[in-house]
Amino acid sequence: MMKETILSHSVRGIFSGSLAVGLGLFATAAVAQDSATIQRVEVTGSAIKRISKEGSVPVQVITSADIAKSGAKSVEDLVQALPAMQGFITSSESVNGGGGGVQNASIHGIGSGYTLVLLNGRRMAPYSAGSAVNLASIPLAAVERVEVLTDGASALYGADAIAGVVNFVLKKNQQDFNIEGTYSSPEKSGGRSNNVGFSKGFGDLETDGYNVLASYSHDGQDELNASQRDFAKSGLVRFSENGKQYSLYQLAVNTSPASVTLNFKDGKSPLTFSPNYLKDGKCAPNTAYIGTATDKSCWFDYSGTVQLIPKSKRDSVFLSGRAKINSDTTAFAEVVASRFAQTGRFAPPAQALALPLSDPKYAANVMPYLAQLGVTPANVSKATMNLRLVDAGGRAEEYISDARHFAGGIEGNFKSFDYTASYVHSENTRTANYVGGFLSRDRYKKLTFDPFGAAGSSAALLAPAVLNELDTETKTQLDILSVRASGELYKLPAGPLQIGVGADTTRQKYASLPSSITQGPNPQQPSWTDTVLGSAPGALPVEGSRKSWGAFAELLVPVLKNLDLSAALRHDSYDAIKSDRIYDLDSKLIGSGTQGNDASKSTYKLSLRYNPLDTVLLRGSYGTGFKVADLDSVISPISDFGVTSGKYACPVKAPDPRAADCAGTTQYALVSGGNNLSGANGLKPEESKQYTVGIRVEPINSLSLGFDLWNVKMTNQISQLPEGLVFSNPGAFNSLFSTVYDAGIGSNKLVTLLPYFNLGSSHYKGIDWDHSYRTKTGFGNLSLNWTGTYMLKSEQTLPDTDDSGKQVNSTESSLGRFDKFNNVTARVVSRLAVSLKTPGMYTHTLTMNYRSGYHDQELSADDSVVKEVLPDGTLSTGFVGMKRDVSSYTTIDWQTRVDLNKMYAFTGGIKNLFDRTPPFSDRTAGGGNQVGYDGRYASALGRTFYLSASAKF
Repeated sequence: MMKETILSHSVRGIFSGSLAVGLGLFATAAVAQDSATIQRVEVTGSAIKRISKEGSVPVQVITSADIAKSGAKSVEDLVQALPAMQGFITSSESVNGGGGGVQNASIHGIGSGYTLVLLNGRRMAPYSAGSAVNLASIPLAAVERVEVLTDGASALYGADAIAGVVNFVLKKNQQDFNIEGTYSSPEKSGGRSNNVGFSKGFGDLETDGYNVLASYSHDGQDELNASQRDFAKSGLVRFSENGKQYSLYQLAVNTSPASVTLNFKDGKSPLTFSPNYLKDGKCAPNTAYIGTATDKSCWFDYSGTVQLIPKSKRDSVFLSGRAKINSDTTAFAEVVASRFAQTGRFAPPAQALALPLSDPKYAANVMPYLAQLGVTPANVSKATMNLRLVDAGGRAEEYISDARHFAGGIEGNFKSFDYTASYVHSENTRTANYVGGFLSRDRYKKLTFDPFGAAGSSAALLAPAVLNELDTETKTQLDILSVRASGELYKLPAGPLQIGVGADTTRQKYASLPSSITQGPNPQQPSWTDTVLGSAPGALPVEGSRKSWGAFAELLVPVLKNLDLSAALRHDSYDAIKSDRIYDLDSKLIGSGTQGNDASKSTYKLSLRYNPLDTVLLRGSYGTGFKVADLDSVISPISDFGVTSGKYACPVKAPDPRAADCAGTTQYALVSGGNNLSGANGLKPEESKQYTVGIRVEPINSLSLGFDLWNVKMTNQISQLPEGLVFSNPGAFNSLFSTVYDAGIGSNKLVTLLPYFNLGSSHYKGIDWDHSYRTKTGFGNLSLNWTGTYMLKSEQTLPDTDDSGKQVNSTESSLGRFDKFNNVTARVVSRLAVSLKTPGMYTHTLTMNYRSGYHDQELSADDSVVKEVLPDGTLSTGFVGMKRDVSSYTTIDWQTRVDLNKMYAFTGGIKNLFDRTPPFSDRTAGGGNQVGYDGRYASALGRTFYLSASAKF
């Protein structure tokens, strides 16, 4: 059975993305414009979506005016608020949720790795070994509009654009000096933000023959702490369900003073207890007593120590230049440089440390209580301290993303054909630094710290061991050379026959370089002894690269005056990955070489646009796609990558020798590694088939109604087994559990391998709508826009076993429920905006945002998360299971814009006007470390006021 790494999805890099050749976008790099529009025009959008501007695939255009009305303070806020977006990484997930300072886009919940993000129609370097782009690297102040293509555009934009395309079009041909700024402040404390932007243009391309534009922006976000919001400040939250009172008991076993877990020679279940509780008869502050048959300890209430929103800042520079070489040829160049820094802080370091039976601390803190616990001293085989180093402070990591993006080339016209030749160099360096809470194990061992002492007096003692240094540096780089051309072949009775062709070549490089202390002891640094307290060691450096090329052709045929057909064919070819660091199973570096498989495939897309009436548009498309494995999932060595997000009972039982390293119901360590084999045993590309069918009707001039049914099926999908599936079927996945030595703990531990395979398939289906209405009233011009998505399917199929142990396929749906992958897909997400522009200077906008409710994470009594509240107000001794629903979430935003004149404008607004609290959730996994709600689906800020001002000179 092959061991494979986390799939962050491969970058295809083949297609620069601005290749809507001959289809309306070629000259403008407006990637989202549809192939049915032959004229060389930019996508400008409209308050009323006009049929004359609609193509055969659905495109949503967010103009600069729409951006201003949204009240968004960053690109990620703008994009992630769109109803079509689900399944993306939010800023809250950087609080010990795997976010790593990243926010991305995910169309229809299909995934960020399948959503192609472009800048001026060209690819950007991803933030990891896959293809997903960090939206935090894109400055909102430089964005002119955003185009979202919610149909897989495999033939035109790259076969991996399975979910669709998000294209950020930056400002150009500007001459004014613009200043704009926004200040935002929640009504309650914490979470304030600000941004300011400057831009100045020189020259007019049409009259002066050149234009140069320079832009700078700065954004800042203050942290919001869980202690500043009542709904999230404790893991002991009381709630009602079906007329009964319950208490959430979401705590952590590692605590201060330390608890102890005992393992036994006779195979009895491990026992955890708190010496301080048995000594004092009560728990220490910020802890609560568990009191089960195998756990008589006080657990730590970590909830109030984490952030709900991390602190961040961004500085960005955008430079662009265009110059006419002659009447038919224009040279262009653009540079984007951005630094985004985010600091995520979660609970103080939790660390299991071996407690030798000969240690004086064992004699002083364990031996006196063994009789009280009914434990025979000679039966104890191993003791482990469950330590929470509260006085070291919260574990904090600073994530710094440096993005550098250059694109340059020429475009022009030759004998009625348009052409473009361009070169893109794009790179992203993401640095993770320890900046608080994490400790050096070697330095800690030199301290005279008592893990069984009360917290509050050891901050100065622990300070010399707290780390402030590099964790890991991740580098990605894309180099793309692209040529394309389009034009008319000849005239047909219904119109001109158009053709577009193009080719490009790409090189992608990736490196993940952990520091020595993050690696810990390994064969490459045999004399190294130090590890990080509060994090698992074992990471290894990874470096690799891959070359690829692609070519495409598209033909647009006007069959009738009101009927267009188009057909596109694309071929992509990928080399196997060149790995600079190959390791054996003992983590020893053995050299470099080629790993994984070559891959090539032709994909196609067919589309139709039909106007049976001037007021009716029918459209449809059908296409195929494929996506190669990302570099990391092939070349990454086997190593630790954290612990389970949920707590589980031990998956093995005595007399199995692995049971000696059980720790009861808790979080267990996870390991993963790449599948570096070639041939039939290596990873194969994922494949997709998808279609879209839509209608737009304009019964009257002021009303436009649009619906699009979309469907995406993927097969041969590279998937990681979900932890919930593995731990709920330990017999079926017995081979994935093993015992390894952990240098950080100083003893063996039980680990679980969650491998990646070509083992899955998935099916996503839904209906998007986009309706607009406008009219004149006695108060001014009224406009209404209602967009939304109704999901019909969101499911993945993986191998499983039935009760008899026979292998079967199990389909896991996230539609309206918390699934085993710890995700939820809302059935309905909707946004309704109503604007009134008065005859004077005012524009008022009222916006309703809606997300439907869902079935919450299903908990069993073994999860040790929920207790019943007894009639006298006390809590039950044992835990209970829980099935409940999370309520829907609706917020109302208000904004008033004042245009004093053509130079000055002011905007004031209130987000979450009625101060809606996030709906309660009992989830224990997914997202970040927040408790009591899910930060991926609801904002913790509450009612928030903002004020913006802009000036043009």
